[in-house]
Amino acid sequence: MNTKLLYQSLVLALAGVVIGGPASAQVNTQCPCDRNHDGDCEDILNTGPPADRYNEPDLADTLGVQCMHLAAGDGFARMADGRPMFIFSFNDVTGTPEDQVMSESMLGANFPAPPIAVDEGKDFYLSLTNVGMVIRPDLFDPHTVHFHGFPQSSTVFDGLPESGIAINQGSTLTYYYHLVGPGTFMYHCHVEATEHMQMGMLGSLYVHAAQAGPLGACAAGANTCTKFVYNDGDGSTGYDKEYALQLGSFDPDFHDGSWNVQPLPFALMWDRYPMINGRGYPDTVNTGAMPQPLDPDDGMTDLNGPHDSQLVSSLIEAIAGEKVLLRLSNLNITTTHTLMSPSIPMRVVGIDAKELVAEDGTKIHYTTNSVTMGGGESRDVILDTTGVPAGTYYLYASNLQYLANNDEVADLGGMMTEIHIQ
Repeated sequence: MNTKLLYQSLVLALAGVVIGGPASAQVNTQCPCDRNHDGDCEDILNTGPPADRYNEPDLADTLGVQCMHLAAGDGFARMADGRPMFIFSFNDVTGTPEDQVMSESMLGANFPAPPIAVDEGKDFYLSLTNVGMVIRPDLFDPHTVHFHGFPQSSTVFDGLPESGIAINQGSTLTYYYHLVGPGTFMYHCHVEATEHMQMGMLGSLYVHAAQAGPLGACAAGANTCTKFVYNDGDGSTGYDKEYALQLGSFDPDFHDGSWNVQPLPFALMWDRYPMINGRGYPDTVNTGAMPQPLDPDDGMTDLNGPHDSQLVSSLIEAIAGEKVLLRLSNLNITTTHTLMSPSIPMRVVGIDAKELVAEDGTKIHYTTNSVTMGGGESRDVILDTTGVPAGTYYLYASNLQYLANNDEVADLGGMMTEIHIQ
């Protein structure tokens, strides 16, 4: 398989560099504060004539909007044992000029999908462009974004192809959400959901609470945190820094079947690469992008062309005394996972984007050393590092079979990461 040749020819074809006319792709983002059609607010600030109403340094805040542009396509990820894995997923093309999105995005799929962090009370415009499949040009799969757990969702923007809009190749749709509440959510493609989620179309999504501080218990002591998981009214969900950790896993037979145009073993699906943020240990603590997956035919060719595919580290770093929020989500379609923190207790303050509060308003946060999540569930947990000695601590799956990278069992791997306290 000459991947680079195929990549280059399809890029040229879809970019319109063919005899017979221009490209037919429709990349058309929509964002109230975007004049130059790149799906972004920030890069147009302080430009244009002084009288222009868009020439405001805080335009996005003034309008109360946030914008993002995702592309959906295929690519490859590198497993912790070096094995390349064919994937479908999204990549962040916010700020890319519309006429360059197709050529810049092919083979650009990220795993996990790019994290989405937005603010409560704002209007969120999310444009999705389907750039098509380079490795499988015989597939014409449409894609969607399903904002999992979003309250009061509009049917047309909910991502279910049966009742909303699915985006065909070469097309763009802008989703609109009014962010009515904080918490940890997630997103994924809902077209042929079992296949597309197994292939990697999964990402973390969370909404920051509008509550400001310092407040209550969070105003005492050395740290006066001003960020909160929820609008708690008393500072009980205050934190200093946050990390989003997406639990997931891959079935290599399923991915290889898709890569090699073979029947997909839905009934036999068996995930053997457990991961956090798209990596197995020890890759989870790598703070940079993962090395390119290499073509197994020659051991040298970068399968993704110019693109890095695994950008999100799982390393947790804190200074003693800080409160660290872990936004945990399980986006696995086959397995319930239990994540353990044996040395630093976890205070669970929210489940599925809802603060743990009784009907009478009593806080029912609880402290534990493990949390269990089924597919599609999330947890907001806070690690309080007050009094924790400096050193390295571990966060890992309780099931031993999930502490391996496929057949690598001599050393610990899989669903594990480190917590570094200074």
